Amino acid sequence: MCFRESIPNRPDEVGVLGVPLLLFGAGVVGSVVISTADSGIHRLNCPTCPYEFPISGIEIFDRKELPRKQIDDVLGGDGAWDNVDQTTTQCPVDSCGHDKAYFFQLQIRSADEPMTTFYKCVKCGNQWREN
Repeated sequence: MCFRESIPNRPDEVGVLGVPLLLFGAGVVGSVVISTADSGIHRLNCPTCPYEFPISGIEIFDRKELPRKQIDDVLGGDGAWDNVDQTTTQCPVDSCGHDKAYFFQLQIRSADEPMTTFYKCVKCGNQWREN
């Protein structure tokens, strides 16, 4: 229920985003919509009546750049290669030419798909995977 008509506005009671508390009732607070007009001005819209309250000078959201995780972080960090087995396989780096690599297997796709094998060359540390 919108109290815009039934209760006079008291400017000493200010709520979230600087909007006077008595503009919107308790039952409406969870469904008040923040929208942007074509002009780029943000406003609060009451879902039960045509009332709109323009808001300006307020940052509504904040963007944060999150660093991308490296494959080792996702697969267990530095400890992912502890206590893993070795196998004989050719390192894909031409300059290395080593034929031994550490490996472990993970089920990263659906259960009816084969496991993915992750390798790390014993000599150069190059990492690769095979499906």
